[in-house]
Amino acid sequence: MPTEQSADLDIYSRRESEARSYCRSFPTSFIKAQGSELTDATGRSYIDFLAGCSSLNYGHNDPDMKAALIEHITADGVTHGLDMHTGAKADFLRAFEDIILKPRGMDYKVMMTGPTGTNAVEAAMKLARKVTGRRNIIAFTNGFHGMTMGALSCTGNASKRAGAGGGPLCGTTHMPFEGAFGADVDSLRIIEEMLSNPSSGVDAPAAFIIEPVQGEGGLNAASTAFMQGIARIAREHGALLIVDDIQAGCGRTGTFFSFEEMGIEPDLIPMAKSFSGMGLPFAALLIKPEHDIWGPAEHNGTFRGNTHAFVTARVALEKFWRDDAFQQEIAAKAEVLRAALSRIADTIPGARLKGRGMMQGVDVGNGDLAGAICARAFELGLIIETSGARDEVVKVLAPLTTPEDTFAKGLDILAQAVRDVTKTRKIAAE
Repeated sequence: MPTEQSADLDIYSRRESEARSYCRSFPTSFIKAQGSELTDATGRSYIDFLAGCSSLNYGHNDPDMKAALIEHITADGVTHGLDMHTGAKADFLRAFEDIILKPRGMDYKVMMTGPTGTNAVEAAMKLARKVTGRRNIIAFTNGFHGMTMGALSCTGNASKRAGAGGGPLCGTTHMPFEGAFGADVDSLRIIEEMLSNPSSGVDAPAAFIIEPVQGEGGLNAASTAFMQGIARIAREHGALLIVDDIQAGCGRTGTFFSFEEMGIEPDLIPMAKSFSGMGLPFAALLIKPEHDIWGPAEHNGTFRGNTHAFVTARVALEKFWRDDAFQQEIAAKAEVLRAALSRIADTIPGARLKGRGMMQGVDVGNGDLAGAICARAFELGLIIETSGARDEVVKVLAPLTTPEDTFAKGLDILAQAVRDVTKTRKIAAE
C-alpha cells in the first residue's frame, strides 16, 4: 500500500551513491508493476517505454513466470547453486536447446557468467584472446558493451569511459560503425585498409565485437551487408566474431537473435537483459563448441547462473517462442511504432528515424531537445529515455507484450510531449 514514507525521496539523496542515473529522470518512488505499467507511491500509473532498458521484453511480472517462480520457491527449490547441476538449470538448458538452438541450426555451448551483461562481454573478450593468442579487440564507434574495465575499453562513450578515473582502457581498437562518418564513407573499406596495411599501427585482432543495433549509441542499425562484411573480415584475419546481443536480443528487433536473418554465424554471443524473462539477473555467453577451451574454474564467479532466473527463462521460452506467433506480433507492433515515429519526426526539422523492430526512436538533433521531450512525457505519464553520443535520440523500448491500446496511448503521450516542447521552443515544422 502507498505510504508517506515510501513516497519520500529524501532517503535516496541522503544515502544512495551519486552514481544513480535513471531515477534522476523519473523523480518518484515506484512500488508496483504489472505488464507495461508502473505505479508510484502516490497511486499514479505510468506507461513504461523503457522496460528496464530492454530487460523486461515480456513486461513486468508476467503471470506464468511469476507462478512458476513462486512454485519453485515455496517447494524449497534451490536458490543458489554455484555452477552445480540443478533441476532448474537442466530444464532451462533443454528448453533453450529445443526451442531456440535446434530450430535455428545453431550449435553453441552455454557458459553461465556473472549476473550482468558486462560479465558476459568480459568472458567473451578473455576467451577470444585465449583462443587466438592475440590481445587486440576491435570495437566500433558508438558501441556500448558494459562498465567493467575490459568491456569499458570496447565502449565508445566518453562520459562512460571517464568513469574509469584515468585507469587504463587498453587492448582495443575502435573502428567506424556503418555510417559513422556519413553515408558516403565506406566503413568496411576503411577497416580492411587499416588491417591490411602493416604500418597502420593496428595489431592483428583477437576478435571483433559488434552490436547489430547500437542501443546506447543511438539506435544505429547495421545492415546485413555490413554485418556480413565484418564476419568476412574477421575470418580473413583469423579473428573471432563476437555479436553482443544483450540489448537487441530476445525478440527486441523482431527475432530471438537480432542477427538471425543476416546469414552470419558468430563465434561468441553475449546474452543478458531479457534472457531471464522476468528481469532477474542472468547473463550468459554462447560459445561455438570448438572455442570452448576453458579449464575448470578458469573463468568463474559466485553468482554465475541464477537458479530463479533459470525458472523464469524457461517459461519465457516455452510461452513465447515455441512457434512464430509472438514474432508476428512483434512485427505488427514494429510497423505501428514506425508509423507513429514517422509522424513525430515530420514535426521536427531535421529529425530522422533510427533502429529497427521494437528498438526504434527519433533522432531530434540534440540532447537538450530530446531530454525535454522525455521529461514532458514523464509529466504526462510515460517513462521513456534518450540514447546516442549526445543523448539526441528519443528511444522507445516498450515491452514486446504491450497491449495494443496501451501501446497506442503511450505513443499518443509521446506525440503530445513533442508538440508541447516544440511549441514552447517554436521549432515545429511549418
